[in-house]
Amino acid sequence: MPELRVALVGFGLAGSVFHAPLIAAEPRMRLDVVVTSSAERAEQARQEHPGVRVLATPPELFADPSGIDLVVIATPNRSHASLALEAIEAGIPVVVDKPLTVTSAEAEQVIAAAEGRGVALSVFQNRRWDGDFRTVQSLIEKGRLGEVQRFESRMERWRPVGKGGWRELGGAADGAGYLYDLGSHLVDQALILFGPVVDVYCERDRRRAGVEADDDAFLALTHESGVRSHLWMSAVSAQIGPRFRVLGSESAFVIDGLDPQEADLRAGRRPGDGQSWGTVESDRWGLLGTEGDTDRIPTEPGDYPAFYRAMAAALLDGTPVPVDPHDALETLRILERGAMSAQR
Repeated sequence: MPELRVALVGFGLAGSVFHAPLIAAEPRMRLDVVVTSSAERAEQARQEHPGVRVLATPPELFADPSGIDLVVIATPNRSHASLALEAIEAGIPVVVDKPLTVTSAEAEQVIAAAEGRGVALSVFQNRRWDGDFRTVQSLIEKGRLGEVQRFESRMERWRPVGKGGWRELGGAADGAGYLYDLGSHLVDQALILFGPVVDVYCERDRRRAGVEADDDAFLALTHESGVRSHLWMSAVSAQIGPRFRVLGSESAFVIDGLDPQEADLRAGRRPGDGQSWGTVESDRWGLLGTEGDTDRIPTEPGDYPAFYRAMAAALLDGTPVPVDPHDALETLRILERGAMSAQR
């Protein structure tokens, strides 16, 4: 079986918890190189992925990228564009963690470079493969809700004390804050379900002492179809609302909690460990129906491994990349419109 050799740039949360385990779980990929300047993270990479080569800086990688079939960028947001352009200039297919870049102008530049060089480019929008989202998608496709009128989606947390780091202390040039972090997921999901957006309204606040970036935000999107998407992202929700509430002309669907895959990856569990990956117990299934008349609907299994399975197929079999970068560009445009709306 052909094996793609992958270089992972960045071994923080995104690199070590999400990308590295999922790359390692894909039979047609091998994690060959990790790039990190941290001695502690370098040792972690060697322990968790025996045989991996560790480089200290991206210039070391791009000085001699021969033998690398895919570069995965899991660094802070502000470096996404420059590193993606380096990989593209070297002619190497590239996956960029979300958001693709900090601005839509940068995203346009990266996409144009990839298309001009004929280099495959995709964006890690892993929450397209959340089990709860897949369940919502299936119910809508099957017409179980009738005509969808309002889509509510939340990623809320209770973290009253900040943890520091660039996501909380950075500015606009860093792509810091919850609007760009969690909003990248929520907007992408809304676009997948309901298509183009004609109007954007945003509330964006900084609630916690010592935090410089937004930690509490709300987006209201009006889609061309007439559906309204209401999206919440917050670090200061002392009681957390439903993950999804979808209101239709015939019924509604409500589901609580978060897809378990992130928690499993953080805990060291891996796809293929012998457990049923991405599944939830029946007491966590969502409710479909009307007031006083609801049924529990089995949650579709989550499938984060599908991203790199599809990326391997794109490079080896010529199928489409798992996430079209133009989708990520449209998400950035909506986030920018939201940021402008919040300033009024």
